[in-house]
Amino acid sequence: MGSKETLCRIRTILCLLLLFCVSCKCSASEFEITQVARLGVDASSHLARKIPDTLFGIFFEEINHAGAGGIWAELVSNRGFEAGGPHTPSNIEPWSIIGDDSSIFVGTDRTSCFRRNKVALRMEVLCDNCPVGGVGIYNPGFWGMNIEDGKTYNLVMHAKSPEMIEMTVSLTSSDGLRVLASAAIRVPGGSNWIKLDQKLVAQGTDRTSRLQITAKTKGVVWLDQVSLMPSDTYKGHGFRTELISMLLDLKPRFLRFPGGCFVEGSWLRNAFRWRDSIGPWEERPGHYGDVWNYWTDDGLGYYEFLQLSEVLGAAPVWVFNNGISHHDEVDTTAIAPFVKDILDSLEFARGSAESTWGSVRAAMGHPEPFPVKYVAIGNEDCGKENYRGNYLKFYNAIREAYPDIQMISNCDGSSGPLDHPADLYDFHVYTGSRALFSMKNTFDNTSRSGPKLLLASMLLQETTPAEEVFLLHWQRPLSLLGWRRIVMLFIWQAMHRSS
Repeated sequence: MGSKETLCRIRTILCLLLLFCVSCKCSASEFEITQVARLGVDASSHLARKIPDTLFGIFFEEINHAGAGGIWAELVSNRGFEAGGPHTPSNIEPWSIIGDDSSIFVGTDRTSCFRRNKVALRMEVLCDNCPVGGVGIYNPGFWGMNIEDGKTYNLVMHAKSPEMIEMTVSLTSSDGLRVLASAAIRVPGGSNWIKLDQKLVAQGTDRTSRLQITAKTKGVVWLDQVSLMPSDTYKGHGFRTELISMLLDLKPRFLRFPGGCFVEGSWLRNAFRWRDSIGPWEERPGHYGDVWNYWTDDGLGYYEFLQLSEVLGAAPVWVFNNGISHHDEVDTTAIAPFVKDILDSLEFARGSAESTWGSVRAAMGHPEPFPVKYVAIGNEDCGKENYRGNYLKFYNAIREAYPDIQMISNCDGSSGPLDHPADLYDFHVYTGSRALFSMKNTFDNTSRSGPKLLLASMLLQETTPAEEVFLLHWQRPLSLLGWRRIVMLFIWQAMHRSS
């Protein structure tokens, strides 16, 4: 009897549970069908907030050959044979030899006519009966030169020879078998260096071409500062036209340059020096970027970055070294020469054509000042021992000389007030798209009364076009969230990959 009662009770409970589940399902379905959501948007003009003109800009750095071999149109890599430094024998890579030990000998010495670039290449032709194509040297540029049919390329080179020698300059396929353009040049005998100019018109297209300089008769010739540039650079400034067009399409409102870790250097001896990057290109010594591990001749220098800002209609943001690299620092008590150097850089950009450094700018072809109103004191150096002390030295000197310049600190002011004066502060994010999106509320509680934010965000993985669009659209709603005082920034890199 008890067992029957228990069985009945279990059946009753199961029936009730079944009815409950059916009821819940019906209720849930009914709820899903009937629920309505309404979103009200008040677009009244009195509630509108103007999006700042500086919401979007470009963070440029000489990294992955974004400049040398990228936006800068120079096709010759190591055009001055200086990549190995000032000592000889020097590292002439990627230059290579055409011929063998019995037909040619190539080395370097310090006999150049250029005061700041003393290394020159000495080429001795040894053969009486040289091969049909001659012997000499060739340069493949940066992963091969992209030579296009019908285009004109301007070759400039400096040479000397004790006796008259005839050479051939040509653009060929990567194996030298197919000639796209060729011209004969003559170096008169004598002890003086001469400048040779030659236009080469391509009769074919090859994206992995090389420049060859060859001779067929015995003799000795010195070469230095060999440059090959397409004749159609943007407005004649030396920038690749197709890449400038892409940057113009971005409509950036500011340009942060020249880096990045490129500014600091792994060691101070290899940091970017603005003085070495101005003036005639033949006299720019170039330097080894020891953070990204390649040589740059600094043809794309401080002056050209200012020109690029002007071309893009973007406010220049000059990031300078504050006496700190990745591995060494200048003590604050000895920072005065660095401060003077940066004040001179600002006079170069902003000074009148009659000022000491403004006259140098004017001589380079730009008598009108460049409107530099933003400077970043260092790059990602906040945690370094001497940063705050050095920062204040730069800040006070610049504020006194140029009261209108906005100064950017490397220290994060998003979670609390800074312990030093600043107009803006850097906040750099290097992560994937998912993590980037998860940070959308990072600055919700940041004070709106302190320094403005300069936010640099970069996706670390290879991005597809969809991800790039995602990044841009993720940034756009920030103004709708009330982040009024935020200056947004995104990185445009690997531009050189476009052929």
